[in-house]
Amino acid sequence: MIDFMKFKSTYFFISSVLVLTALASIFVWGLKPAIDFTGGALIEVSISDENVSSDDLSQYATNIESVDVSSVQKIQDTNNYVLRTNTIDENKKAEILSEFKNNYSNVVEVRFETVGPTLGRELLIKTGVAIFLASILILFYVARQFKDRIYGVSAILAMFHDTLILIGAFAIFGHFYEVEVDTLFVTAVLTTLSFSVHDTIVVFDRVRESLHDRPNLNPYDVINKAVTETLSRSINNSMTIIFMLTALSLLGGVTIRWFSVALLIGTVIGTYSSTFTAAPLLLILMRRRRQNS
Repeated sequence: MIDFMKFKSTYFFISSVLVLTALASIFVWGLKPAIDFTGGALIEVSISDENVSSDDLSQYATNIESVDVSSVQKIQDTNNYVLRTNTIDENKKAEILSEFKNNYSNVVEVRFETVGPTLGRELLIKTGVAIFLASILILFYVARQFKDRIYGVSAILAMFHDTLILIGAFAIFGHFYEVEVDTLFVTAVLTTLSFSVHDTIVVFDRVRESLHDRPNLNPYDVINKAVTETLSRSINNSMTIIFMLTALSLLGGVTIRWFSVALLIGTVIGTYSSTFTAAPLLLILMRRRRQNS
């Protein structure tokens, strides 16, 4: 049996630094919502000509009546440019492409997406409701399965720990790399919630089994035993996912790259927190209960 809980103060320090950094990033920079949430249109074009300027592209598009350009972004290591505008139809998009072709010889449309502002607000509200409901249902499920609220509290705190770090990471990416959050990011957040709780339940189930057989055991020893018995399994399971997501993050297309990065961060943090956040939290709550009883 390895004495993992001997270093619980170190685990809490690492988690505190990550969470505080995430919170600071969220409050200072915030997230950059994609058109899924704000409404508008997105046009991605490939222009292989030399001396293409984002400012010029913005000016050419703005010359079209009723078109307002909010941003023009060049995708790193490509000849692709992404324009974000107010909501426009196919005719306006065709006029913008025609304007580009009048000024550049090699213009190819890559994608065109449009979302109305009402649908964007509705999706944003539904996203918040989905995350809230998922959190509440997971809390009640864990508490019911283990017939003890301290298991549910420990699991939900670890889950919020993972979610905050993931959201904070994308606040940093948004500030430095102009990465936007869309519905795929929401999928990654919800996946992180479930993955975090899945690994945590494995550890908690081993704790419950040990206490069921010998209820007078020291919680410190029980949790060390549970972590020792489950850590290798947790790491082996996670590494198969991490290898796949790393490959997708490095080699995948632009449309799924940041989704893969979000899942990768969620997997790594979820694996860490189930052992080094949830388990120490459970130990503290168990000790307090015994002291008060």
